[in-house]
Parts: sequence; structure tokens; C-alpha cells
Amino acid sequence: MIIALGSDHAGFWLKEEIRRHLDHKGIAWMDLGPIKLKTTDDYPDYAKRVALYVAKKKGSTGILVCSTGFGMAMAANKVKGVRAVSVESIEGARLARKHNDANILCLGSRFLKQSTAKNIVDVFLREKFDGGARHVRRISKVRRLDRLG
Repeated sequence: MIIALGSDHAGFWLKEEIRRHLDHKGIAWMDLGPIKLKTTDDYPDYAKRVALYVAKKKGSTGILVCSTGFGMAMAANKVKGVRAVSVESIEGARLARKHNDANILCLGSRFLKQSTAKNIVDVFLREKFDGGARHVRRISKVRRLDRLG
């Protein structure tokens, strides 16, 4: 599995730290940008890149970082098939995967220490979807929302 990474200017340094953390763990990643820090790097541009990759590659996972995680999640969730979540706790990461089958983790550099962010990443990547009738039913309802509007 290759983890797709992206950030805006506010999340750049945390994304770089996560990239090094994934290297240390032997986890393959692909950096969809930015490669160099520029203050003009806007979250919708990189959320789009990662979300399109995850939507096209069934079973893939992405990690996005901005100042809050909120903008990245909002933008990524515009892409059909994406279930992006902004997470600030280890328990949130665990439940997002187990109950919601989340496929993109969004982190806020303003809210998280690097060590906490790395722990959240580890849990998000380790946990798997529980399945079960109630979770499958709810995710099916969310997927049907993709067809609205």
C-alpha cells in the first residue's frame, strides 16, 4: 500500500515529519505536494490531488495536513468515493477507520504536537474497517449522498 501525502503551506512541515516517520516505519508513500514550501500553496489544490488518487486506487489511503485539518477534509470529501476525516485524537483515528471506513486522514498542524500526529497516523494506518451490518448500512447511505446535487 502506498500512502498519498499532501499539505498546504500551513501543514508543510508536519507533512514532512510524517513522511520521515513513514520512512522510518518502512511504509511506502507518494508525496503529491507541495515539494517546496510556498505561502501560496492552498489546501484545495492538494486535497484534490490526494482525493483523486485515493478515489481511483481502490483500497488506498491518504494523509492531508493543513492548519486545522478542516479545510482539507471539506475539500477532499467533494470527490466521490472519498471519506476524509479531520482527526485530533488517537481514539478518533481508530473509530474513523473501524466504523466509518475513512480513507483519508486530515490533520491540523495548529492543534497537534508532532508526536501526537505520528501516533494518530500509526493508528489510522493500522486499524481496519469492522464491517458489520450497521456500519455497512451507514456507509452505503453516505455513498448515496455522492449522487445528490
